[in-house]
Amino acid sequence: MKKWVQIILAIMGGSLGYRWSDSFLKTTDVTSQAGQVFWINSLCAVGMFLISAWVANIGMNLLMRGERNVTDIPVSDLLSGTLGLVIGLLVSVMLFPVLEQAKWAGPFLPFLVSAVLGVMGFRIGYSKREELVQVIAKSRSGGPEKQTHRPYEEHKILDTSVIIDGRIADICKTGFIEGTLVIPEFVLEELQHIADSSDLLKRNRGRRGLDILNKIQKELEVKVLIYEGDFEEIAEVDSKLVRLAKVLQGKVITNDFNLNKVCELQGVSVLNINDLANAVKPVVLPGEEIIVQVIKDGKEHGQGVAYLDDGTMIVVEGGRDFIGMTLEVMVTSVLQTSAGRMIFAKPKLLEKAQ
Repeated sequence: MKKWVQIILAIMGGSLGYRWSDSFLKTTDVTSQAGQVFWINSLCAVGMFLISAWVANIGMNLLMRGERNVTDIPVSDLLSGTLGLVIGLLVSVMLFPVLEQAKWAGPFLPFLVSAVLGVMGFRIGYSKREELVQVIAKSRSGGPEKQTHRPYEEHKILDTSVIIDGRIADICKTGFIEGTLVIPEFVLEELQHIADSSDLLKRNRGRRGLDILNKIQKELEVKVLIYEGDFEEIAEVDSKLVRLAKVLQGKVITNDFNLNKVCELQGVSVLNINDLANAVKPVVLPGEEIIVQVIKDGKEHGQGVAYLDDGTMIVVEGGRDFIGMTLEVMVTSVLQTSAGRMIFAKPKLLEKAQ
């Protein structure tokens, strides 16, 4: 593309040189007009070709920078701003005949009004992007009463807690999460603030979160979008995440119980990592036999405690005498608590003795 720009500018330089040489020869007494025309055209063409290399480099850099900025903008924001720009320009076209009657302002008034209305339309359309997306979604679904299922939600928005948790990287590696991972800029700012904290524990958690993001971007084949927009009228990060999910028509990925409930109340889809972890734990039923290693004492007299590979606690009745040993136990009951799943069992040796 750069070469084509240089060629076009060189041709323009040659044509300008021809015009300049024609006017120059009319005012001077030159014996060899053809030679003079050739040299002037050649100098102008070569000069424009050399200048065009510098102009093309600057133009390509500006073009690439603008392309990167546009690709980072979500489609909904871009469409709403463009629609506002088009409406503003249409209004300026309607006012054009009236503005041309103002002879005192010259030809610059219509162009100035067009530029002002275009910028105003873009800003108004961009600020109303949330309402526009909701209107389009309702029109496509035929209204709230006709909507029977949710549309495919492309964007998966990460909150601060799930980034620091770190399991999201392993889940993305397995390929279970589809679509685009959205990392809001206000979440990055919160992570950076935590990483710069004077408290050692907070500082380590913040740095861990930043390391997880670098791993997702560089090592995993996942599409990542850094959302640079912000909702300045909202102070809380959780509220901003809910608003962003509505704007992008996406899902929030979190392990925060409170944010999970807020999303459900606001009608926003949410993916909870803790719910996923509990769902994929192996199902153990009463009467099954499993092999465990008793690690420590239990709370009650004579109890021993063991753990499955996924961290599920097993309370072994009469297992205190088997601490440090690996033995076969029989499951007697399974209790689901808010902290997770708890399994009660008794040694198979005692079962046989009875």
